[in-house]
Amino acid sequence: MSRVYSVKCSDYERENVYRAVDEMIKLYGGIDKIAKRGETVFLKINLVIKKHPDEAATTHPMVIEAVSKRLVENGCRVIIGDSPGGPYNEKVLRGFYRVCGIEEAAKNSGAELNYDCSYSDYKTPDGCISRVLTMIDPPFKCDRIITISKLKTHSMAVYTGAVKVLFGMIPGVLKVEYHFKMPEIYDFSNLLVDICETVKPSFSIIDGIVAMEGDGPTAGVPKNVGLLLASENPYELDVCGAHIMGLKVEDVPTLKRSLERGIIKGGIETVDIVGEDLDKYVSNFKVPKIRSVNFFRGRVPKRVEDFLTFYLSPRPEFSKDICIKCGVCVESCPPKALKMGDKVPSIDYKKCIRCFCCHELCPKKAISIKRPWILNRVFK
Repeated sequence: MSRVYSVKCSDYERENVYRAVDEMIKLYGGIDKIAKRGETVFLKINLVIKKHPDEAATTHPMVIEAVSKRLVENGCRVIIGDSPGGPYNEKVLRGFYRVCGIEEAAKNSGAELNYDCSYSDYKTPDGCISRVLTMIDPPFKCDRIITISKLKTHSMAVYTGAVKVLFGMIPGVLKVEYHFKMPEIYDFSNLLVDICETVKPSFSIIDGIVAMEGDGPTAGVPKNVGLLLASENPYELDVCGAHIMGLKVEDVPTLKRSLERGIIKGGIETVDIVGEDLDKYVSNFKVPKIRSVNFFRGRVPKRVEDFLTFYLSPRPEFSKDICIKCGVCVESCPPKALKMGDKVPSIDYKKCIRCFCCHELCPKKAISIKRPWILNRVFK
């Protein structure tokens, strides 16, 4: 059993964050246990969308700065990076780093920013869904991979943290292909576990100082939690993150797959927690109500199943009052179900696979997820 370290941090004031990171390092046993002098560390962060840190959609730059600073002071070379959704090139990365505050974090800590956009195929010997995954190269060129994710709800995956953040290992627009190939959450969550099992981060941190609830991972609202969480085991770390949200292992697809695959032993009762008592921080987050209607599968004829799935599945809707017709949703739609209309994009629901990439990547929160009224009655 690995340990999960929990440290209180009430806000993103520099002094408070540095103090919390130092306490986390001390609880873990010292900075040398995280990375040794002379090693190159890839700091994989969450840059899902180009938004200001205050919107709680991305890893906060102050946490990135504090972790990077301590690693650099210990004689490590630190490279900060991620592959956001959409085009993946140096120009795009520079824009993300600037808007999300990462450029300043790197400057203040002495870390480097990644601009290498190369990617390759990597074998996944423990893979359940795929034996080969196309992933970005820079992390694999480093001695260690450390992740700093954001504690958030997620429109498709329910919860996103230490495991889900590794979907950023898939380069830019290729994320669309993986969504298209695996539209069902069962397969997609197994894919996320496959990625984690292949990458094997040496240390994982969750920025839960200010989390996100509601229509996450980008259109929700900030929620104060006041915690930093860390572990060398990303799965048990997510068990703790989900617990804080009021979720059980069976509520979170990636955790449920991890349990089925024998990677974790159970819920919060199986995790050794050092530091803050997590029960004091548990709060029932507003979680997207997008339950699957696949309970019809195998119980009714295929034609009936397709009919029920089409009419009972949650679906994205567009607000003409908010939409600026930027076209990000059209470009990022895996099945090409969107076209730009006169006022808002038009959608072919017969093509829509309900991956909610459009909702996730919309810069203006102009896309909501409509849940059929009958599901609201059934799943109150």
